[in-house]
Amino acid sequence: MSQAVVQRLHHNAYVTKDQEATRAFYEDILGFPLIATWSEADELFGAVRVYCHTFFGLQDGSALAFFQFADEEDQKLFDPDLVPSPFRHIALKVDAETQADLERRVEESGWDPEGGSFVLEHGYCRSFYTHDPNGMLVEFTVDAPDAEEIAADRAADAHETLRRWLAGDHTSNNNYR
Repeated sequence: MSQAVVQRLHHNAYVTKDQEATRAFYEDILGFPLIATWSEADELFGAVRVYCHTFFGLQDGSALAFFQFADEEDQKLFDPDLVPSPFRHIALKVDAETQADLERRVEESGWDPEGGSFVLEHGYCRSFYTHDPNGMLVEFTVDAPDAEEIAADRAADAHETLRRWLAGDHTSNNNYR
């Protein structure tokens, strides 16, 4: 029996309170083209919901998508005020030149999001993080030069490392930093 393999990300969806602020950030600052806007009214979860659904294109054909509801009660229902967390984010693979360009664009635009923008050197990749107008953390990551070797190492011990961690041995296996 063969294992199903996902071809690529189709889209990542998020709820926005302001479609125009979202468009300006992704299209004007970061340079992601607005490739579709759907104005829709559908019966969803027991009621007719009226909403706008925008898509910002990525090079591989995938997209970042955002919903905004016309009815304030629907907006509240689907956009709960969640506790912000750096562990709830989307990571997008870029090359070093693109990452540097995105860092420059964010800095030059004067974009100063709550939570800021920052860089983390993970060892297996370098990541530039910034928050969008909705509070979503967006990560632009460049793989380390030996990413294929690192990926092979982690694939070889993925199950054993998970078993070890779940059993209480939390010793780090990131010796790439």
